[in-house]
Amino acid sequence: MGATTETSSFDAAQRMEELGRIILAYSDVTEKLQRSQEQLTRTVQSLRAELSEKNRQLERRNRLAALGEMAAGLAHEIRNPLGAIQLYASVLSRDLEGREQSLATVRKISGGVKRLEALVTQVLQFTREIRSNVTACDLAAVVDQAVEFAEAVFHDRGVVCNVEGPRPMRVAIDPLLIGQALLNLLRNAAEASASGAMVQLQFAPPPVDSEARHFHLIVRDAGPGISPDALDRIFNPFFTTKDDGTGLGLAIVHRVVEAHDGTIIVTNPPEGGAKFEIRI
Repeated sequence: MGATTETSSFDAAQRMEELGRIILAYSDVTEKLQRSQEQLTRTVQSLRAELSEKNRQLERRNRLAALGEMAAGLAHEIRNPLGAIQLYASVLSRDLEGREQSLATVRKISGGVKRLEALVTQVLQFTREIRSNVTACDLAAVVDQAVEFAEAVFHDRGVVCNVEGPRPMRVAIDPLLIGQALLNLLRNAAEASASGAMVQLQFAPPPVDSEARHFHLIVRDAGPGISPDALDRIFNPFFTTKDDGTGLGLAIVHRVVEAHDGTIIVTNPPEGGAKFEIRI
């Protein structure tokens, strides 16, 4: 009788142990399933956000393509009468030689025509298809050249430019297009900053979690920042906050970055100013 009782107790203990193992295994499977579900949820949310961004970019490209086609047609139509006006102004200036007051008026007409001609040229530059001629190059050298070309603007504004980044830094980009985009950003940064301020330019390899393949580059000015209303339209063609701006500089920068399958983001950092970040 005692042996039977001991056997029953042993069997019950074994069953309890097996039940405990089953419960632990079930808990482990449940925990793994929970983690998998959470990971899948994050993946789905990320894919939805990426799809939404891609749809937004596609909509923007289609809208800009239609606008560019219309702008190109208008630019060509405007260019012809501008040439005629410039010709007539030249003839008139010869006829008015010696009459300084009248000549001054003709020179103003000629100057206005030249400004319109420059605007038409910018419009045509914006509307043409931008294709990147990607080649291996040193990003630091491209940055240095853009800073050198912007030196006149820095000098006029009394602004200095501080550059930080690894040297050399080999990347695969179109150096001419990226140099043009950087020059536009640096000029804007200088014009937005007060005399004695510093424009910051930083570049580095992309962090591990970045969608970029080659680099991150930041241009930060020391100005008042960009209004919330302007932030949403800053890269739209013909949108400008400057009295003498054409609204095409940043639109061209955006197209250059897109031609490299990259992204450009503009924000107002807490420390002030405006920050333009290129990720390629």
